[in-house]
Amino acid sequence: ELMTGYTMLRNGGVGNGGQPWVLRWSSRIRLTWLSFTLFVILVFFPLIAHYYLTTIDDADDAGKRIFGPRTGNELCEVKHVQDLCRIRESVSEELLQLEAKRQELNSEIAKLNLKIEACKKSIENAKQDLLQLKNVISQTEHSYKELMAQNQPKLSLPIRLLPDKDDATFPLPKSNRNCRLHNCFDYSRCPLTSGFPVYVYNSDDYPFGSSLDPLIKQAFEATVRTNVYVTENANIACVYIILVGEMQEPIMPKPTELEQQLHSLPYWRTDGHNHLIINLSRRSETQNFIYNISTGRAMIAQSTFYDAQYRPGFDIVVSPLVHAMSEPNFLEIPPQVPVKRKYLFSFQGEKIESLRSSLQEVRSFEEEIEGNAPADYDDRIITTLKAVQDSKLDFVLVEFTCKNQPKASLPTEWALCGERDDRLELLKLSTFALIITPGDTHLVISAGCTMRLFEALEVGAIPVVLGEQVQLPYNDVIRWNEAALIIPKPRITEVHFLLRSISDNDLLAMRRQGRFLWETYFSTSDNVFSTVLAIIRTRIQIPAAPIREEPAVEIPHRSGKAAGTDPNMADNGDLDLGPVETEPPYASPKYLRNFTLTAMDIYRNWNSAPGPFHLFPYTPFDPVLPSEAKFLGSGTGFRPIGGGAGGSGKEFQAALGGNVPREQFTVVMLTYEREEVLMNSLERLNGLPYLNKVVVVWNSPKLPSEDLLWPDIGVPIMVVRTEKNSLNNRFLPWDEIETEAILSIDDDAHLRHDEIMFGFRVWREARDRIVGFPGRYHAWDIPHQSWLYNSNYSCELSMVLTGAAFFHKYYAYLYSYVMPQAIRDMVDEYINCEDIAMNFLVSHLTRKPPIKVTSRWTFRCPGCPQALSHDDSHFHERHKCINFFVKVYGYMPLLYTQFRVDSVLFKTRLPHDKTKCFKFI
Repeated sequence: ELMTGYTMLRNGGVGNGGQPWVLRWSSRIRLTWLSFTLFVILVFFPLIAHYYLTTIDDADDAGKRIFGPRTGNELCEVKHVQDLCRIRESVSEELLQLEAKRQELNSEIAKLNLKIEACKKSIENAKQDLLQLKNVISQTEHSYKELMAQNQPKLSLPIRLLPDKDDATFPLPKSNRNCRLHNCFDYSRCPLTSGFPVYVYNSDDYPFGSSLDPLIKQAFEATVRTNVYVTENANIACVYIILVGEMQEPIMPKPTELEQQLHSLPYWRTDGHNHLIINLSRRSETQNFIYNISTGRAMIAQSTFYDAQYRPGFDIVVSPLVHAMSEPNFLEIPPQVPVKRKYLFSFQGEKIESLRSSLQEVRSFEEEIEGNAPADYDDRIITTLKAVQDSKLDFVLVEFTCKNQPKASLPTEWALCGERDDRLELLKLSTFALIITPGDTHLVISAGCTMRLFEALEVGAIPVVLGEQVQLPYNDVIRWNEAALIIPKPRITEVHFLLRSISDNDLLAMRRQGRFLWETYFSTSDNVFSTVLAIIRTRIQIPAAPIREEPAVEIPHRSGKAAGTDPNMADNGDLDLGPVETEPPYASPKYLRNFTLTAMDIYRNWNSAPGPFHLFPYTPFDPVLPSEAKFLGSGTGFRPIGGGAGGSGKEFQAALGGNVPREQFTVVMLTYEREEVLMNSLERLNGLPYLNKVVVVWNSPKLPSEDLLWPDIGVPIMVVRTEKNSLNNRFLPWDEIETEAILSIDDDAHLRHDEIMFGFRVWREARDRIVGFPGRYHAWDIPHQSWLYNSNYSCELSMVLTGAAFFHKYYAYLYSYVMPQAIRDMVDEYINCEDIAMNFLVSHLTRKPPIKVTSRWTFRCPGCPQALSHDDSHFHERHKCINFFVKVYGYMPLLYTQFRVDSVLFKTRLPHDKTKCFKFI
């Protein structure tokens, strides 16, 4: 029924009686109801929900509030919101910081702009001041030159004299026997400024050259090639030299033939003036074949002379040339100590012919002998010496008859017995060696006597020459009484007493002087030839050629890196190290030995024992050093007289004062492929007062890195390339070293500026000694009977390591050019011991120990790579070096000292288990 009603409604109310209004009414009611329902839902439900939720949020438990309004911080408690909040806060802070920095930078830019403007103004002012200073300097230099011109005479070199080839106007002496320099030598060929040029004939160009001893000729030619005075231009030569002996007897030319060949020399000029005829002897039996030859005005240098032949001050007595083509073996030379040996004296010889049986033969070719024959003391000598031997008061050995065939000799001369090695073995056991001169007093010297003298000096037997008439080698320039005893034959009975009365100190001094003379003037062909030239040059008063300096080959490098300041180096307390403003590099003045030679200097220099205050301390070739006279003049007037201004405190600290108030030093630093360590060491030298320059000896064949930037320390840095890796390069006299004072320092040495300056001040008070920081000493090992090197802490020392030490450049010349080559060879072999060798050299020359300053015993920088000295074999090699050097020198030259120089501003720090040493302030 309901469905029917519904159907009728849908059909417009038709059906079941046709009631359409009922349908319309019900439709309206339905729409109204739906609208009302929707209104209630949309209005009242949110209000009810809001009320409900608000009621829940008002609960006491705040933690149950879920839907109520929350603050920003509470919202951030949600995990994914917290990250976003942190990001927001961080960005906000960074923005604030950037804004603050921007404002600061703007403020700094403004300040810098102001400073730039101020600097520009300062630069302009400085340029003006510099220009004014340049004008003042220019005016001062001009005024100085004017004053010098007013107070000093104008000197110019003399006109070079070149005489004609014939020299027809040269005056003739009455006799060739009367030849002296004033009447037989042409000084016009040897001007003061000539440099002493010497022309040497080639003996092979003449027939007598084939008769020369091959070893003599070869050694002579090798020496000539290296001599600084030899020239190939004969037209400018001062002296002409020809070698005529030693000749081999089977093919020796006749005297007349040799005389003709000499007179035919291209520059003989009729009489042979300015010529030197050299007759060297390698054997004791060399004959005097020049005696019967007319040599005109030529000088003669040989080992045998008769008095009718010898012209004092003109001819030269030379030593025999035993080591013709070889260097002496220092290991075979006995030590100089102990002073007294097994035999008090010894003599071996045989007299082939007596005096009276030989006089007629002598007169046959020596017609100018005048007077009666002298008394023959040989019989008395034999009797006296045999009596001394038989008395057995002392061990002596005298033999007047040779066991084997004696060597050939001149009449009345004592012939040598046995071979050279046998004779040397006997002399090694003898304190004194007797040398009996020939019975013929007209024979002033013979090759046999010079051979005995050579052998005695070589092995340290003090020569005792019986016969005061003898002319020993180089007797006009060598003071032989300092190395030998020359006793007249009539005093033969007093010889034993005299020899026993000589003290050990005097014996050692004579033995040391004899060793010096032998090494300097006798030992090699170079020494003999150079000595002969030096005698002639000294006689005619021509200055010697300066010894050469080592040319420095610079390695290009980039500089400009600003050197930092090490706080440890700059913190010197209240000590003022030097002037506030750095001085420009100032080279030491060079006082060359030019034309101020005096007879006293010449005689002293030739005869003095080794010492730093003698011009010829060790060498035969006239080592007139560029820094020599100024070194000698440190207390003798060569230096400028200025003097200190006195003062104390800051006045004293701010200036060097003393007798040389203005002086600088050069740092020589040896390095090998340690660039970082080197750069750090160079930076530590920044601001060091009185530093002239730094010479870096680059000892590696590998060049420095191209991109290596060298520090700018305010003074020049010269990087020198070496030919080979050698520790001897540390002591080469580089031409770039322009100061007398050298600070030798390792690349890993760590010294403060105040320590360096204190060492420099001490060295200026002892310029002839090594002054440094790390001390060492030598000790005698009794069980092994050898010397040891010791580096332990000690109150006594004998060496100062040159890894941090001052020394004079003079010693660099001696070390490199004069010291025996065997020592430098051992340094190269072990790559070690160069510092020990320098200490040996200086102590040998000065007979003084080095000076240690401050209490420091080590000087290595902390953290630097280990050096060679940390090797286990380092000390073993140094033990060997010391013992080898002792053999070369013949004695131990090192001297002990307990002296140490400390500043009052230094404090001694020693380990707690060490006893404090005495120190001298």
